[in-house]
Amino acid sequence: SWGFTDLEMRDVVGNEGSLELIDATVAAGASAPAARKWWLGELARRANEAGSDLADLAITPAEVAAVQALVEAGTVNDKLAREVFDGVLSGEGSPADVVARRGLAVVSDDGALGDAIDAVIAANPDVAAKIRDGKAQAAGALIGQVMKSLQGRADAARVRELILARLA
Repeated sequence: SWGFTDLEMRDVVGNEGSLELIDATVAAGASAPAARKWWLGELARRANEAGSDLADLAITPAEVAAVQALVEAGTVNDKLAREVFDGVLSGEGSPADVVARRGLAVVSDDGALGDAIDAVIAANPDVAAKIRDGKAQAAGALIGQVMKSLQGRADAARVRELILARLA
């Protein structure tokens, strides 16, 4: 019912406790693929590093579902979600508390993005010229620099739209 392939389901069943954690995360509102991704990816890695079981991590299925809801709402991206997990696992509070305390929300305000984009365009006139000449794929270099300048907290899709609009 979750739409997993046989191989994906084998991985779920093969990781002790993950089936129950994924089921509880789905019950808390996350999609099955998202729950699987977090429990068998990021959280399994952390459990392995700590030498513990998934169920022993200081995070609940409801908190994992809350992190995924923040990702789906565009409040954080996957990279920032990993920082949210850091905070939750270290006892800093709920996912929303961690986002607020650490200032992890994605920057999607056109004004703030525009300033960063203008600075990157000014610093890279050769790349800007390529984009103006119709090579939209060159925008990737500028997007990366904007993301870096905003410490990974920019909405990359919105940055791309704004760069292409400015250089059209």
